[in-house]
Amino acid sequence: MPLRHPRLRAVSVLAVCLAALSPATAVARAGSAGHDSLQHQLDAFVRGPGGPPGAIAVLRDGDRTRVLRAGVADVRTGRPPHADDHMRIASTAKAFSGAVALTLVDHRALRLDDTLRERLPQLPSAWGSVTLRQLLNHTSGLPDFSQSPAFLAELRADPRHHFDSRRLLDYVAGKPLGFEPGTRYRYSNSDNIAVALMAEAATRTPYEELLRRLVYRPLYLRSTSLPQGYRMPEPYLHGYDVSPPAPPEDVSEVIGMSGVWASGGIVSTPADMTRFIRGYAGGRLYGPRVVEQQRQWVAGASEPTGPGRNTAGLGIFRYDTRCGVVLGHTGNTLGYTQLIAATPDGRRSLTFSVTTQINRTADAEKLKRMRAIQENFVCALLNGKAA
Repeated sequence: MPLRHPRLRAVSVLAVCLAALSPATAVARAGSAGHDSLQHQLDAFVRGPGGPPGAIAVLRDGDRTRVLRAGVADVRTGRPPHADDHMRIASTAKAFSGAVALTLVDHRALRLDDTLRERLPQLPSAWGSVTLRQLLNHTSGLPDFSQSPAFLAELRADPRHHFDSRRLLDYVAGKPLGFEPGTRYRYSNSDNIAVALMAEAATRTPYEELLRRLVYRPLYLRSTSLPQGYRMPEPYLHGYDVSPPAPPEDVSEVIGMSGVWASGGIVSTPADMTRFIRGYAGGRLYGPRVVEQQRQWVAGASEPTGPGRNTAGLGIFRYDTRCGVVLGHTGNTLGYTQLIAATPDGRRSLTFSVTTQINRTADAEKLKRMRAIQENFVCALLNGKAA
């Protein structure tokens, strides 16, 4: 039976939205940008079957900026996307928790070998040996709270339910670790909740305030926040559920952010995300000792998988493309899919945002096409043809 209520169809895909958090292993074969301009590729992706209603890419090379956009920010008004439009950044928010934690490591308020037992003794003793390092590179083995049947039942019953963000790990407190910490990679939303809680315990400061002091202010992020509710600040890129043949459904404000918090709740803009990834990937927030630790790579992919071959560092991923290396993060949530990436010196960067959720679970073929386009954008960036 089709779901016709304006929010019911969106609620029906929440399980897919949250279940799509295990990394894809297939590698997309990137196409050539030789004959098709970047703008043409973006236009074709938006206009294709089931394509996102809108897309925007910001390419930065030193002081030069190029903004490409396709489709609309709002299907109702036809307004085009802008770099100052707000959007849900999904799991790229995990890079922000990495920035907070690594800055505290640089300040010696935290150590990468600090354990949950030392910093968060209220958590299950079975998790006690997990270290900050293992949380940041997703080798902790923590069970994922967002896969808990109890959590999903509450979310389905009321997508705007106000969760206690600092008690999200309670949903899996009775579960053991999935494997011995440090022996495997498994992407988990629980990891970054624990990172934020460790940062709060070490500083006795709310995570939201740590974001303001340690990330927003140093990198001049003026339009970035971590809300608890479901409202989006104006103006914003509207996010859509695209399930042909039904028309796109606006899902921008279906879900409250209290149930994702440090794992994916941040709202930002393409312009702010460009400033963030240039500073974060370029190591501007902490010294070379911490940067060196951050860039110790292990096998593992971001979710959704980024362009090229993926490996995981501490709160960051390495994307080895056919044209060279960029560092960054991806994310997907109801209505939005994100990629932020920059060269290791932070000089060249790409922010790539589309207004529907694209991942392996929802549409593996569409993800493959998007990754190929993203790799072409990265190649243009690295070859000096982006601006």
